[in-house]
Amino acid sequence: MYAVLALIAGIALGLFTGPTVPDWLAPYLPIAVVAALDAVFGGLRAKLSDIFDAKVFVVSFVANVVVAAFIVFLGDQLGVGSQLSTAVVVVLGIRIFGNAAAIRRHIFKA
Repeated sequence: MYAVLALIAGIALGLFTGPTVPDWLAPYLPIAVVAALDAVFGGLRAKLSDIFDAKVFVVSFVANVVVAAFIVFLGDQLGVGSQLSTAVVVVLGIRIFGNAAAIRRHIFKA
């Protein structure tokens, strides 16, 4: 229940304050969001399989975001940022869709 209330409060705060993203952070934000979504879908899949562990979820969430941001940063330093960003999105997208398929199979038994 606290998580739902925190989510609603965060959405309301974001809508009322209209935060902006600094230019230096803009390339990393979409990658961080996709990495976070991967962790969330993995956590949901684990919860449905009754193997969810909050520590594992938090570590996975933070590690996914940090590693994805580091790969994009490294790509920017090497001059191939867009290619590595695309690679990160493809890999995490495959994981997200795999987890979504497992969740669908679990819920609909199909």
